[in-house]
Amino acid sequence: MSLLLALLACGAATGQSARETPLPELHNKDFVYNAKRMRATIRIDGSADEPDWQDAQKATDFFLVLPVDTGKAKQPSEVMLTYDDKAFYMAIVFYDTVPGKRISESFRRDFTFGINDNFLSFFDTFLDQTNGFSFGVSASGAVWDGMMHSGSTMNLDWDVKWESKTRHYPDRWVTEMRIPFKSVRYPRQSRQWLVNFSRLDLKTNEKSSWAPVPRQFPTASLAYTGVLNFEEPLPRPRPAISVIPYIFGNYHEDMEAGTGPQYRGDAGFDAKLGLSSSLNLDLTYNPDFAQVEVDRQQMNIDRFELFFPEKRQFFLENSDLFSGFGYNTVTPFFSRRIGLDAPVLAGARLSGKIGRNTRIGVMNMTTEKTGEHLSRNYTVASLQKKVFARSNIGFIFINKEYLQQPDTTRLFNRVAGIDFNLAGRSNFWTGKFFYHRSFQPGNPGKQHSQGATVAYNSKHWSLRMSQTSVGENYLAETGYVRRRGYNFWGPDLAFLFVPNHSVVSHGPFANIENYYDPGYALLDHIWKFGYKMEFSNTVILQAGAIDQYIRLQEDFDPTHVSTAFLPGGSDYRFLYGFTEVTSDSRRLLKGNLKAGAGNFYNGNMNYLDGTLTYRYSPYANLSLNVAWNDIRLPAPFRREHFWLIAPKLDLTFTDKIFLSTFLQYNEQIDNLNLNMRFQWRYQPVSDLFLVYTDNYLPGSWSHRNRALVLKLTYWLN
Repeated sequence: MSLLLALLACGAATGQSARETPLPELHNKDFVYNAKRMRATIRIDGSADEPDWQDAQKATDFFLVLPVDTGKAKQPSEVMLTYDDKAFYMAIVFYDTVPGKRISESFRRDFTFGINDNFLSFFDTFLDQTNGFSFGVSASGAVWDGMMHSGSTMNLDWDVKWESKTRHYPDRWVTEMRIPFKSVRYPRQSRQWLVNFSRLDLKTNEKSSWAPVPRQFPTASLAYTGVLNFEEPLPRPRPAISVIPYIFGNYHEDMEAGTGPQYRGDAGFDAKLGLSSSLNLDLTYNPDFAQVEVDRQQMNIDRFELFFPEKRQFFLENSDLFSGFGYNTVTPFFSRRIGLDAPVLAGARLSGKIGRNTRIGVMNMTTEKTGEHLSRNYTVASLQKKVFARSNIGFIFINKEYLQQPDTTRLFNRVAGIDFNLAGRSNFWTGKFFYHRSFQPGNPGKQHSQGATVAYNSKHWSLRMSQTSVGENYLAETGYVRRRGYNFWGPDLAFLFVPNHSVVSHGPFANIENYYDPGYALLDHIWKFGYKMEFSNTVILQAGAIDQYIRLQEDFDPTHVSTAFLPGGSDYRFLYGFTEVTSDSRRLLKGNLKAGAGNFYNGNMNYLDGTLTYRYSPYANLSLNVAWNDIRLPAPFRREHFWLIAPKLDLTFTDKIFLSTFLQYNEQIDNLNLNMRFQWRYQPVSDLFLVYTDNYLPGSWSHRNRALVLKLTYWLN
């Protein structure tokens, strides 16, 4: 905790230099937007007819990015920007020259990009081509806001207050947006940002951008922005202070444990304190995460722990400063380890920039003592320094300390590490190199985790070579480590033909994974070969084969439900084929289906995994996720059929009232789960949540446990 306090004092005293920051070397330096200062007022009503819009420069003639990155988009687009002392404003006019209904999914915030006609903007306020902010709207008027890191990665769980209004006309749709300067972070005396604007039009299947971007990269790539010049220096950034108090109550009953009904009411708060124009302190006390969307269940026929993504908002802003170390299969910090087996008592997190090229992140959280676990304190500290054009080097330290432990014991787990993230100026070359080491009482050597990867992506070629080594005794209790005691290497490669006809692109791909024990004897290999085709109507087809070898290190039951097992030390090589089809994403009824068949260990397996969605725009989405595994292993195993059936109804009555109902039947774990979540956003970023969840035992349909939660939050800003 003392480390956090020291950095707080440092951060509070740190400001951005008043000297104007020079522009980095840019690919699109000739794409310049000059924003004039507002002379009058603008009403956010979706008309864009005020004099300031008539006088503003228009960003037009958008370049195609997909399906090909040559030529201009068919549908004309105009983007205008202006500003005053408190906010900047954007007006977007997207014309329709092709008949047909404008496609949108719902009113829900942070919409799915690929299935909505939409506009997105990207702002690099510190000119580092790595971090930024994104704001956008879909054709339904649903809003999008996110923080950007790693050059193009988007964190959509970042929400701030801003206004927008979308209005439809016969030949165009128009949006006006007002974004307060206090909602973003930028240096003092700032007059230049980097910017790009993107449009997705599904009727023509065209993605386009104001400043051109190669087709192999997202339009969010900050390596390909243009320049935004403000007529006068922006107002001095003021540290934002927000307090979000909440009250909650819940009812819970566990029929299996026979505990009877239990009731609990409590209160807590989150707070966001801007210590400088670019450094933020988040505080939480007595948090309750019951309103977080339930995990989508998965079928498990693997030997290793399944991965479920973090969805709790407190952990997500600037999350790359904590969870971006290592690979996703061997990362030293995984925030879901905190608070899922014991309530979080309180926490603090400091994150942001110090100067132009340095970012810091410090987190400290404490969980309560329970009947099964001691109270634990978690501390994470990271430092990231930009080097070269767009690369960075990062350091991380993680400490998990057990509190109130007996005097005769010393329980802790620590990990320290260094990462180098390579990002070439043109984004064609990327890579990562890292070394981490764990520390805990009584653990001998081989506590390392190390990896290296280099990738090259061009219009036609995608190449990657990766290597990993994880020691047998590497222990990251606050991380996600899929397996230990192995060495890995493997190339991935793909070639893409881009004919720009009814077949937009097609080509072969190969993914090679080889795992070896510490003595470099082969443990496993997974060799995947296939061919992929994408059509102009957005249909995607791919098919191929997988050759897999496994040498079991311990006894293993592939079904996870049998009393039989395959013995440790035995080895298996099996081959199976797969195919996948994704239908036209523009249709009201669309879907995706994966299927495979072939050998499985010393037997056989068939599987299906698919999603079917019907959209009644913009009010309702009904989806059905289905997974089926048919596993046929010889005696003493029995033939097993596993179904996972998960229908979901998502209703968006307005842009403020939402109701989702998610039912999941999982035959492998013999459970039926019902989750209903009602959300009313009665004020900007202020919500009323009502969540009901119930678990049943299939067959008898008896209740296993149930809970009802009511939570009210209010954003004071």
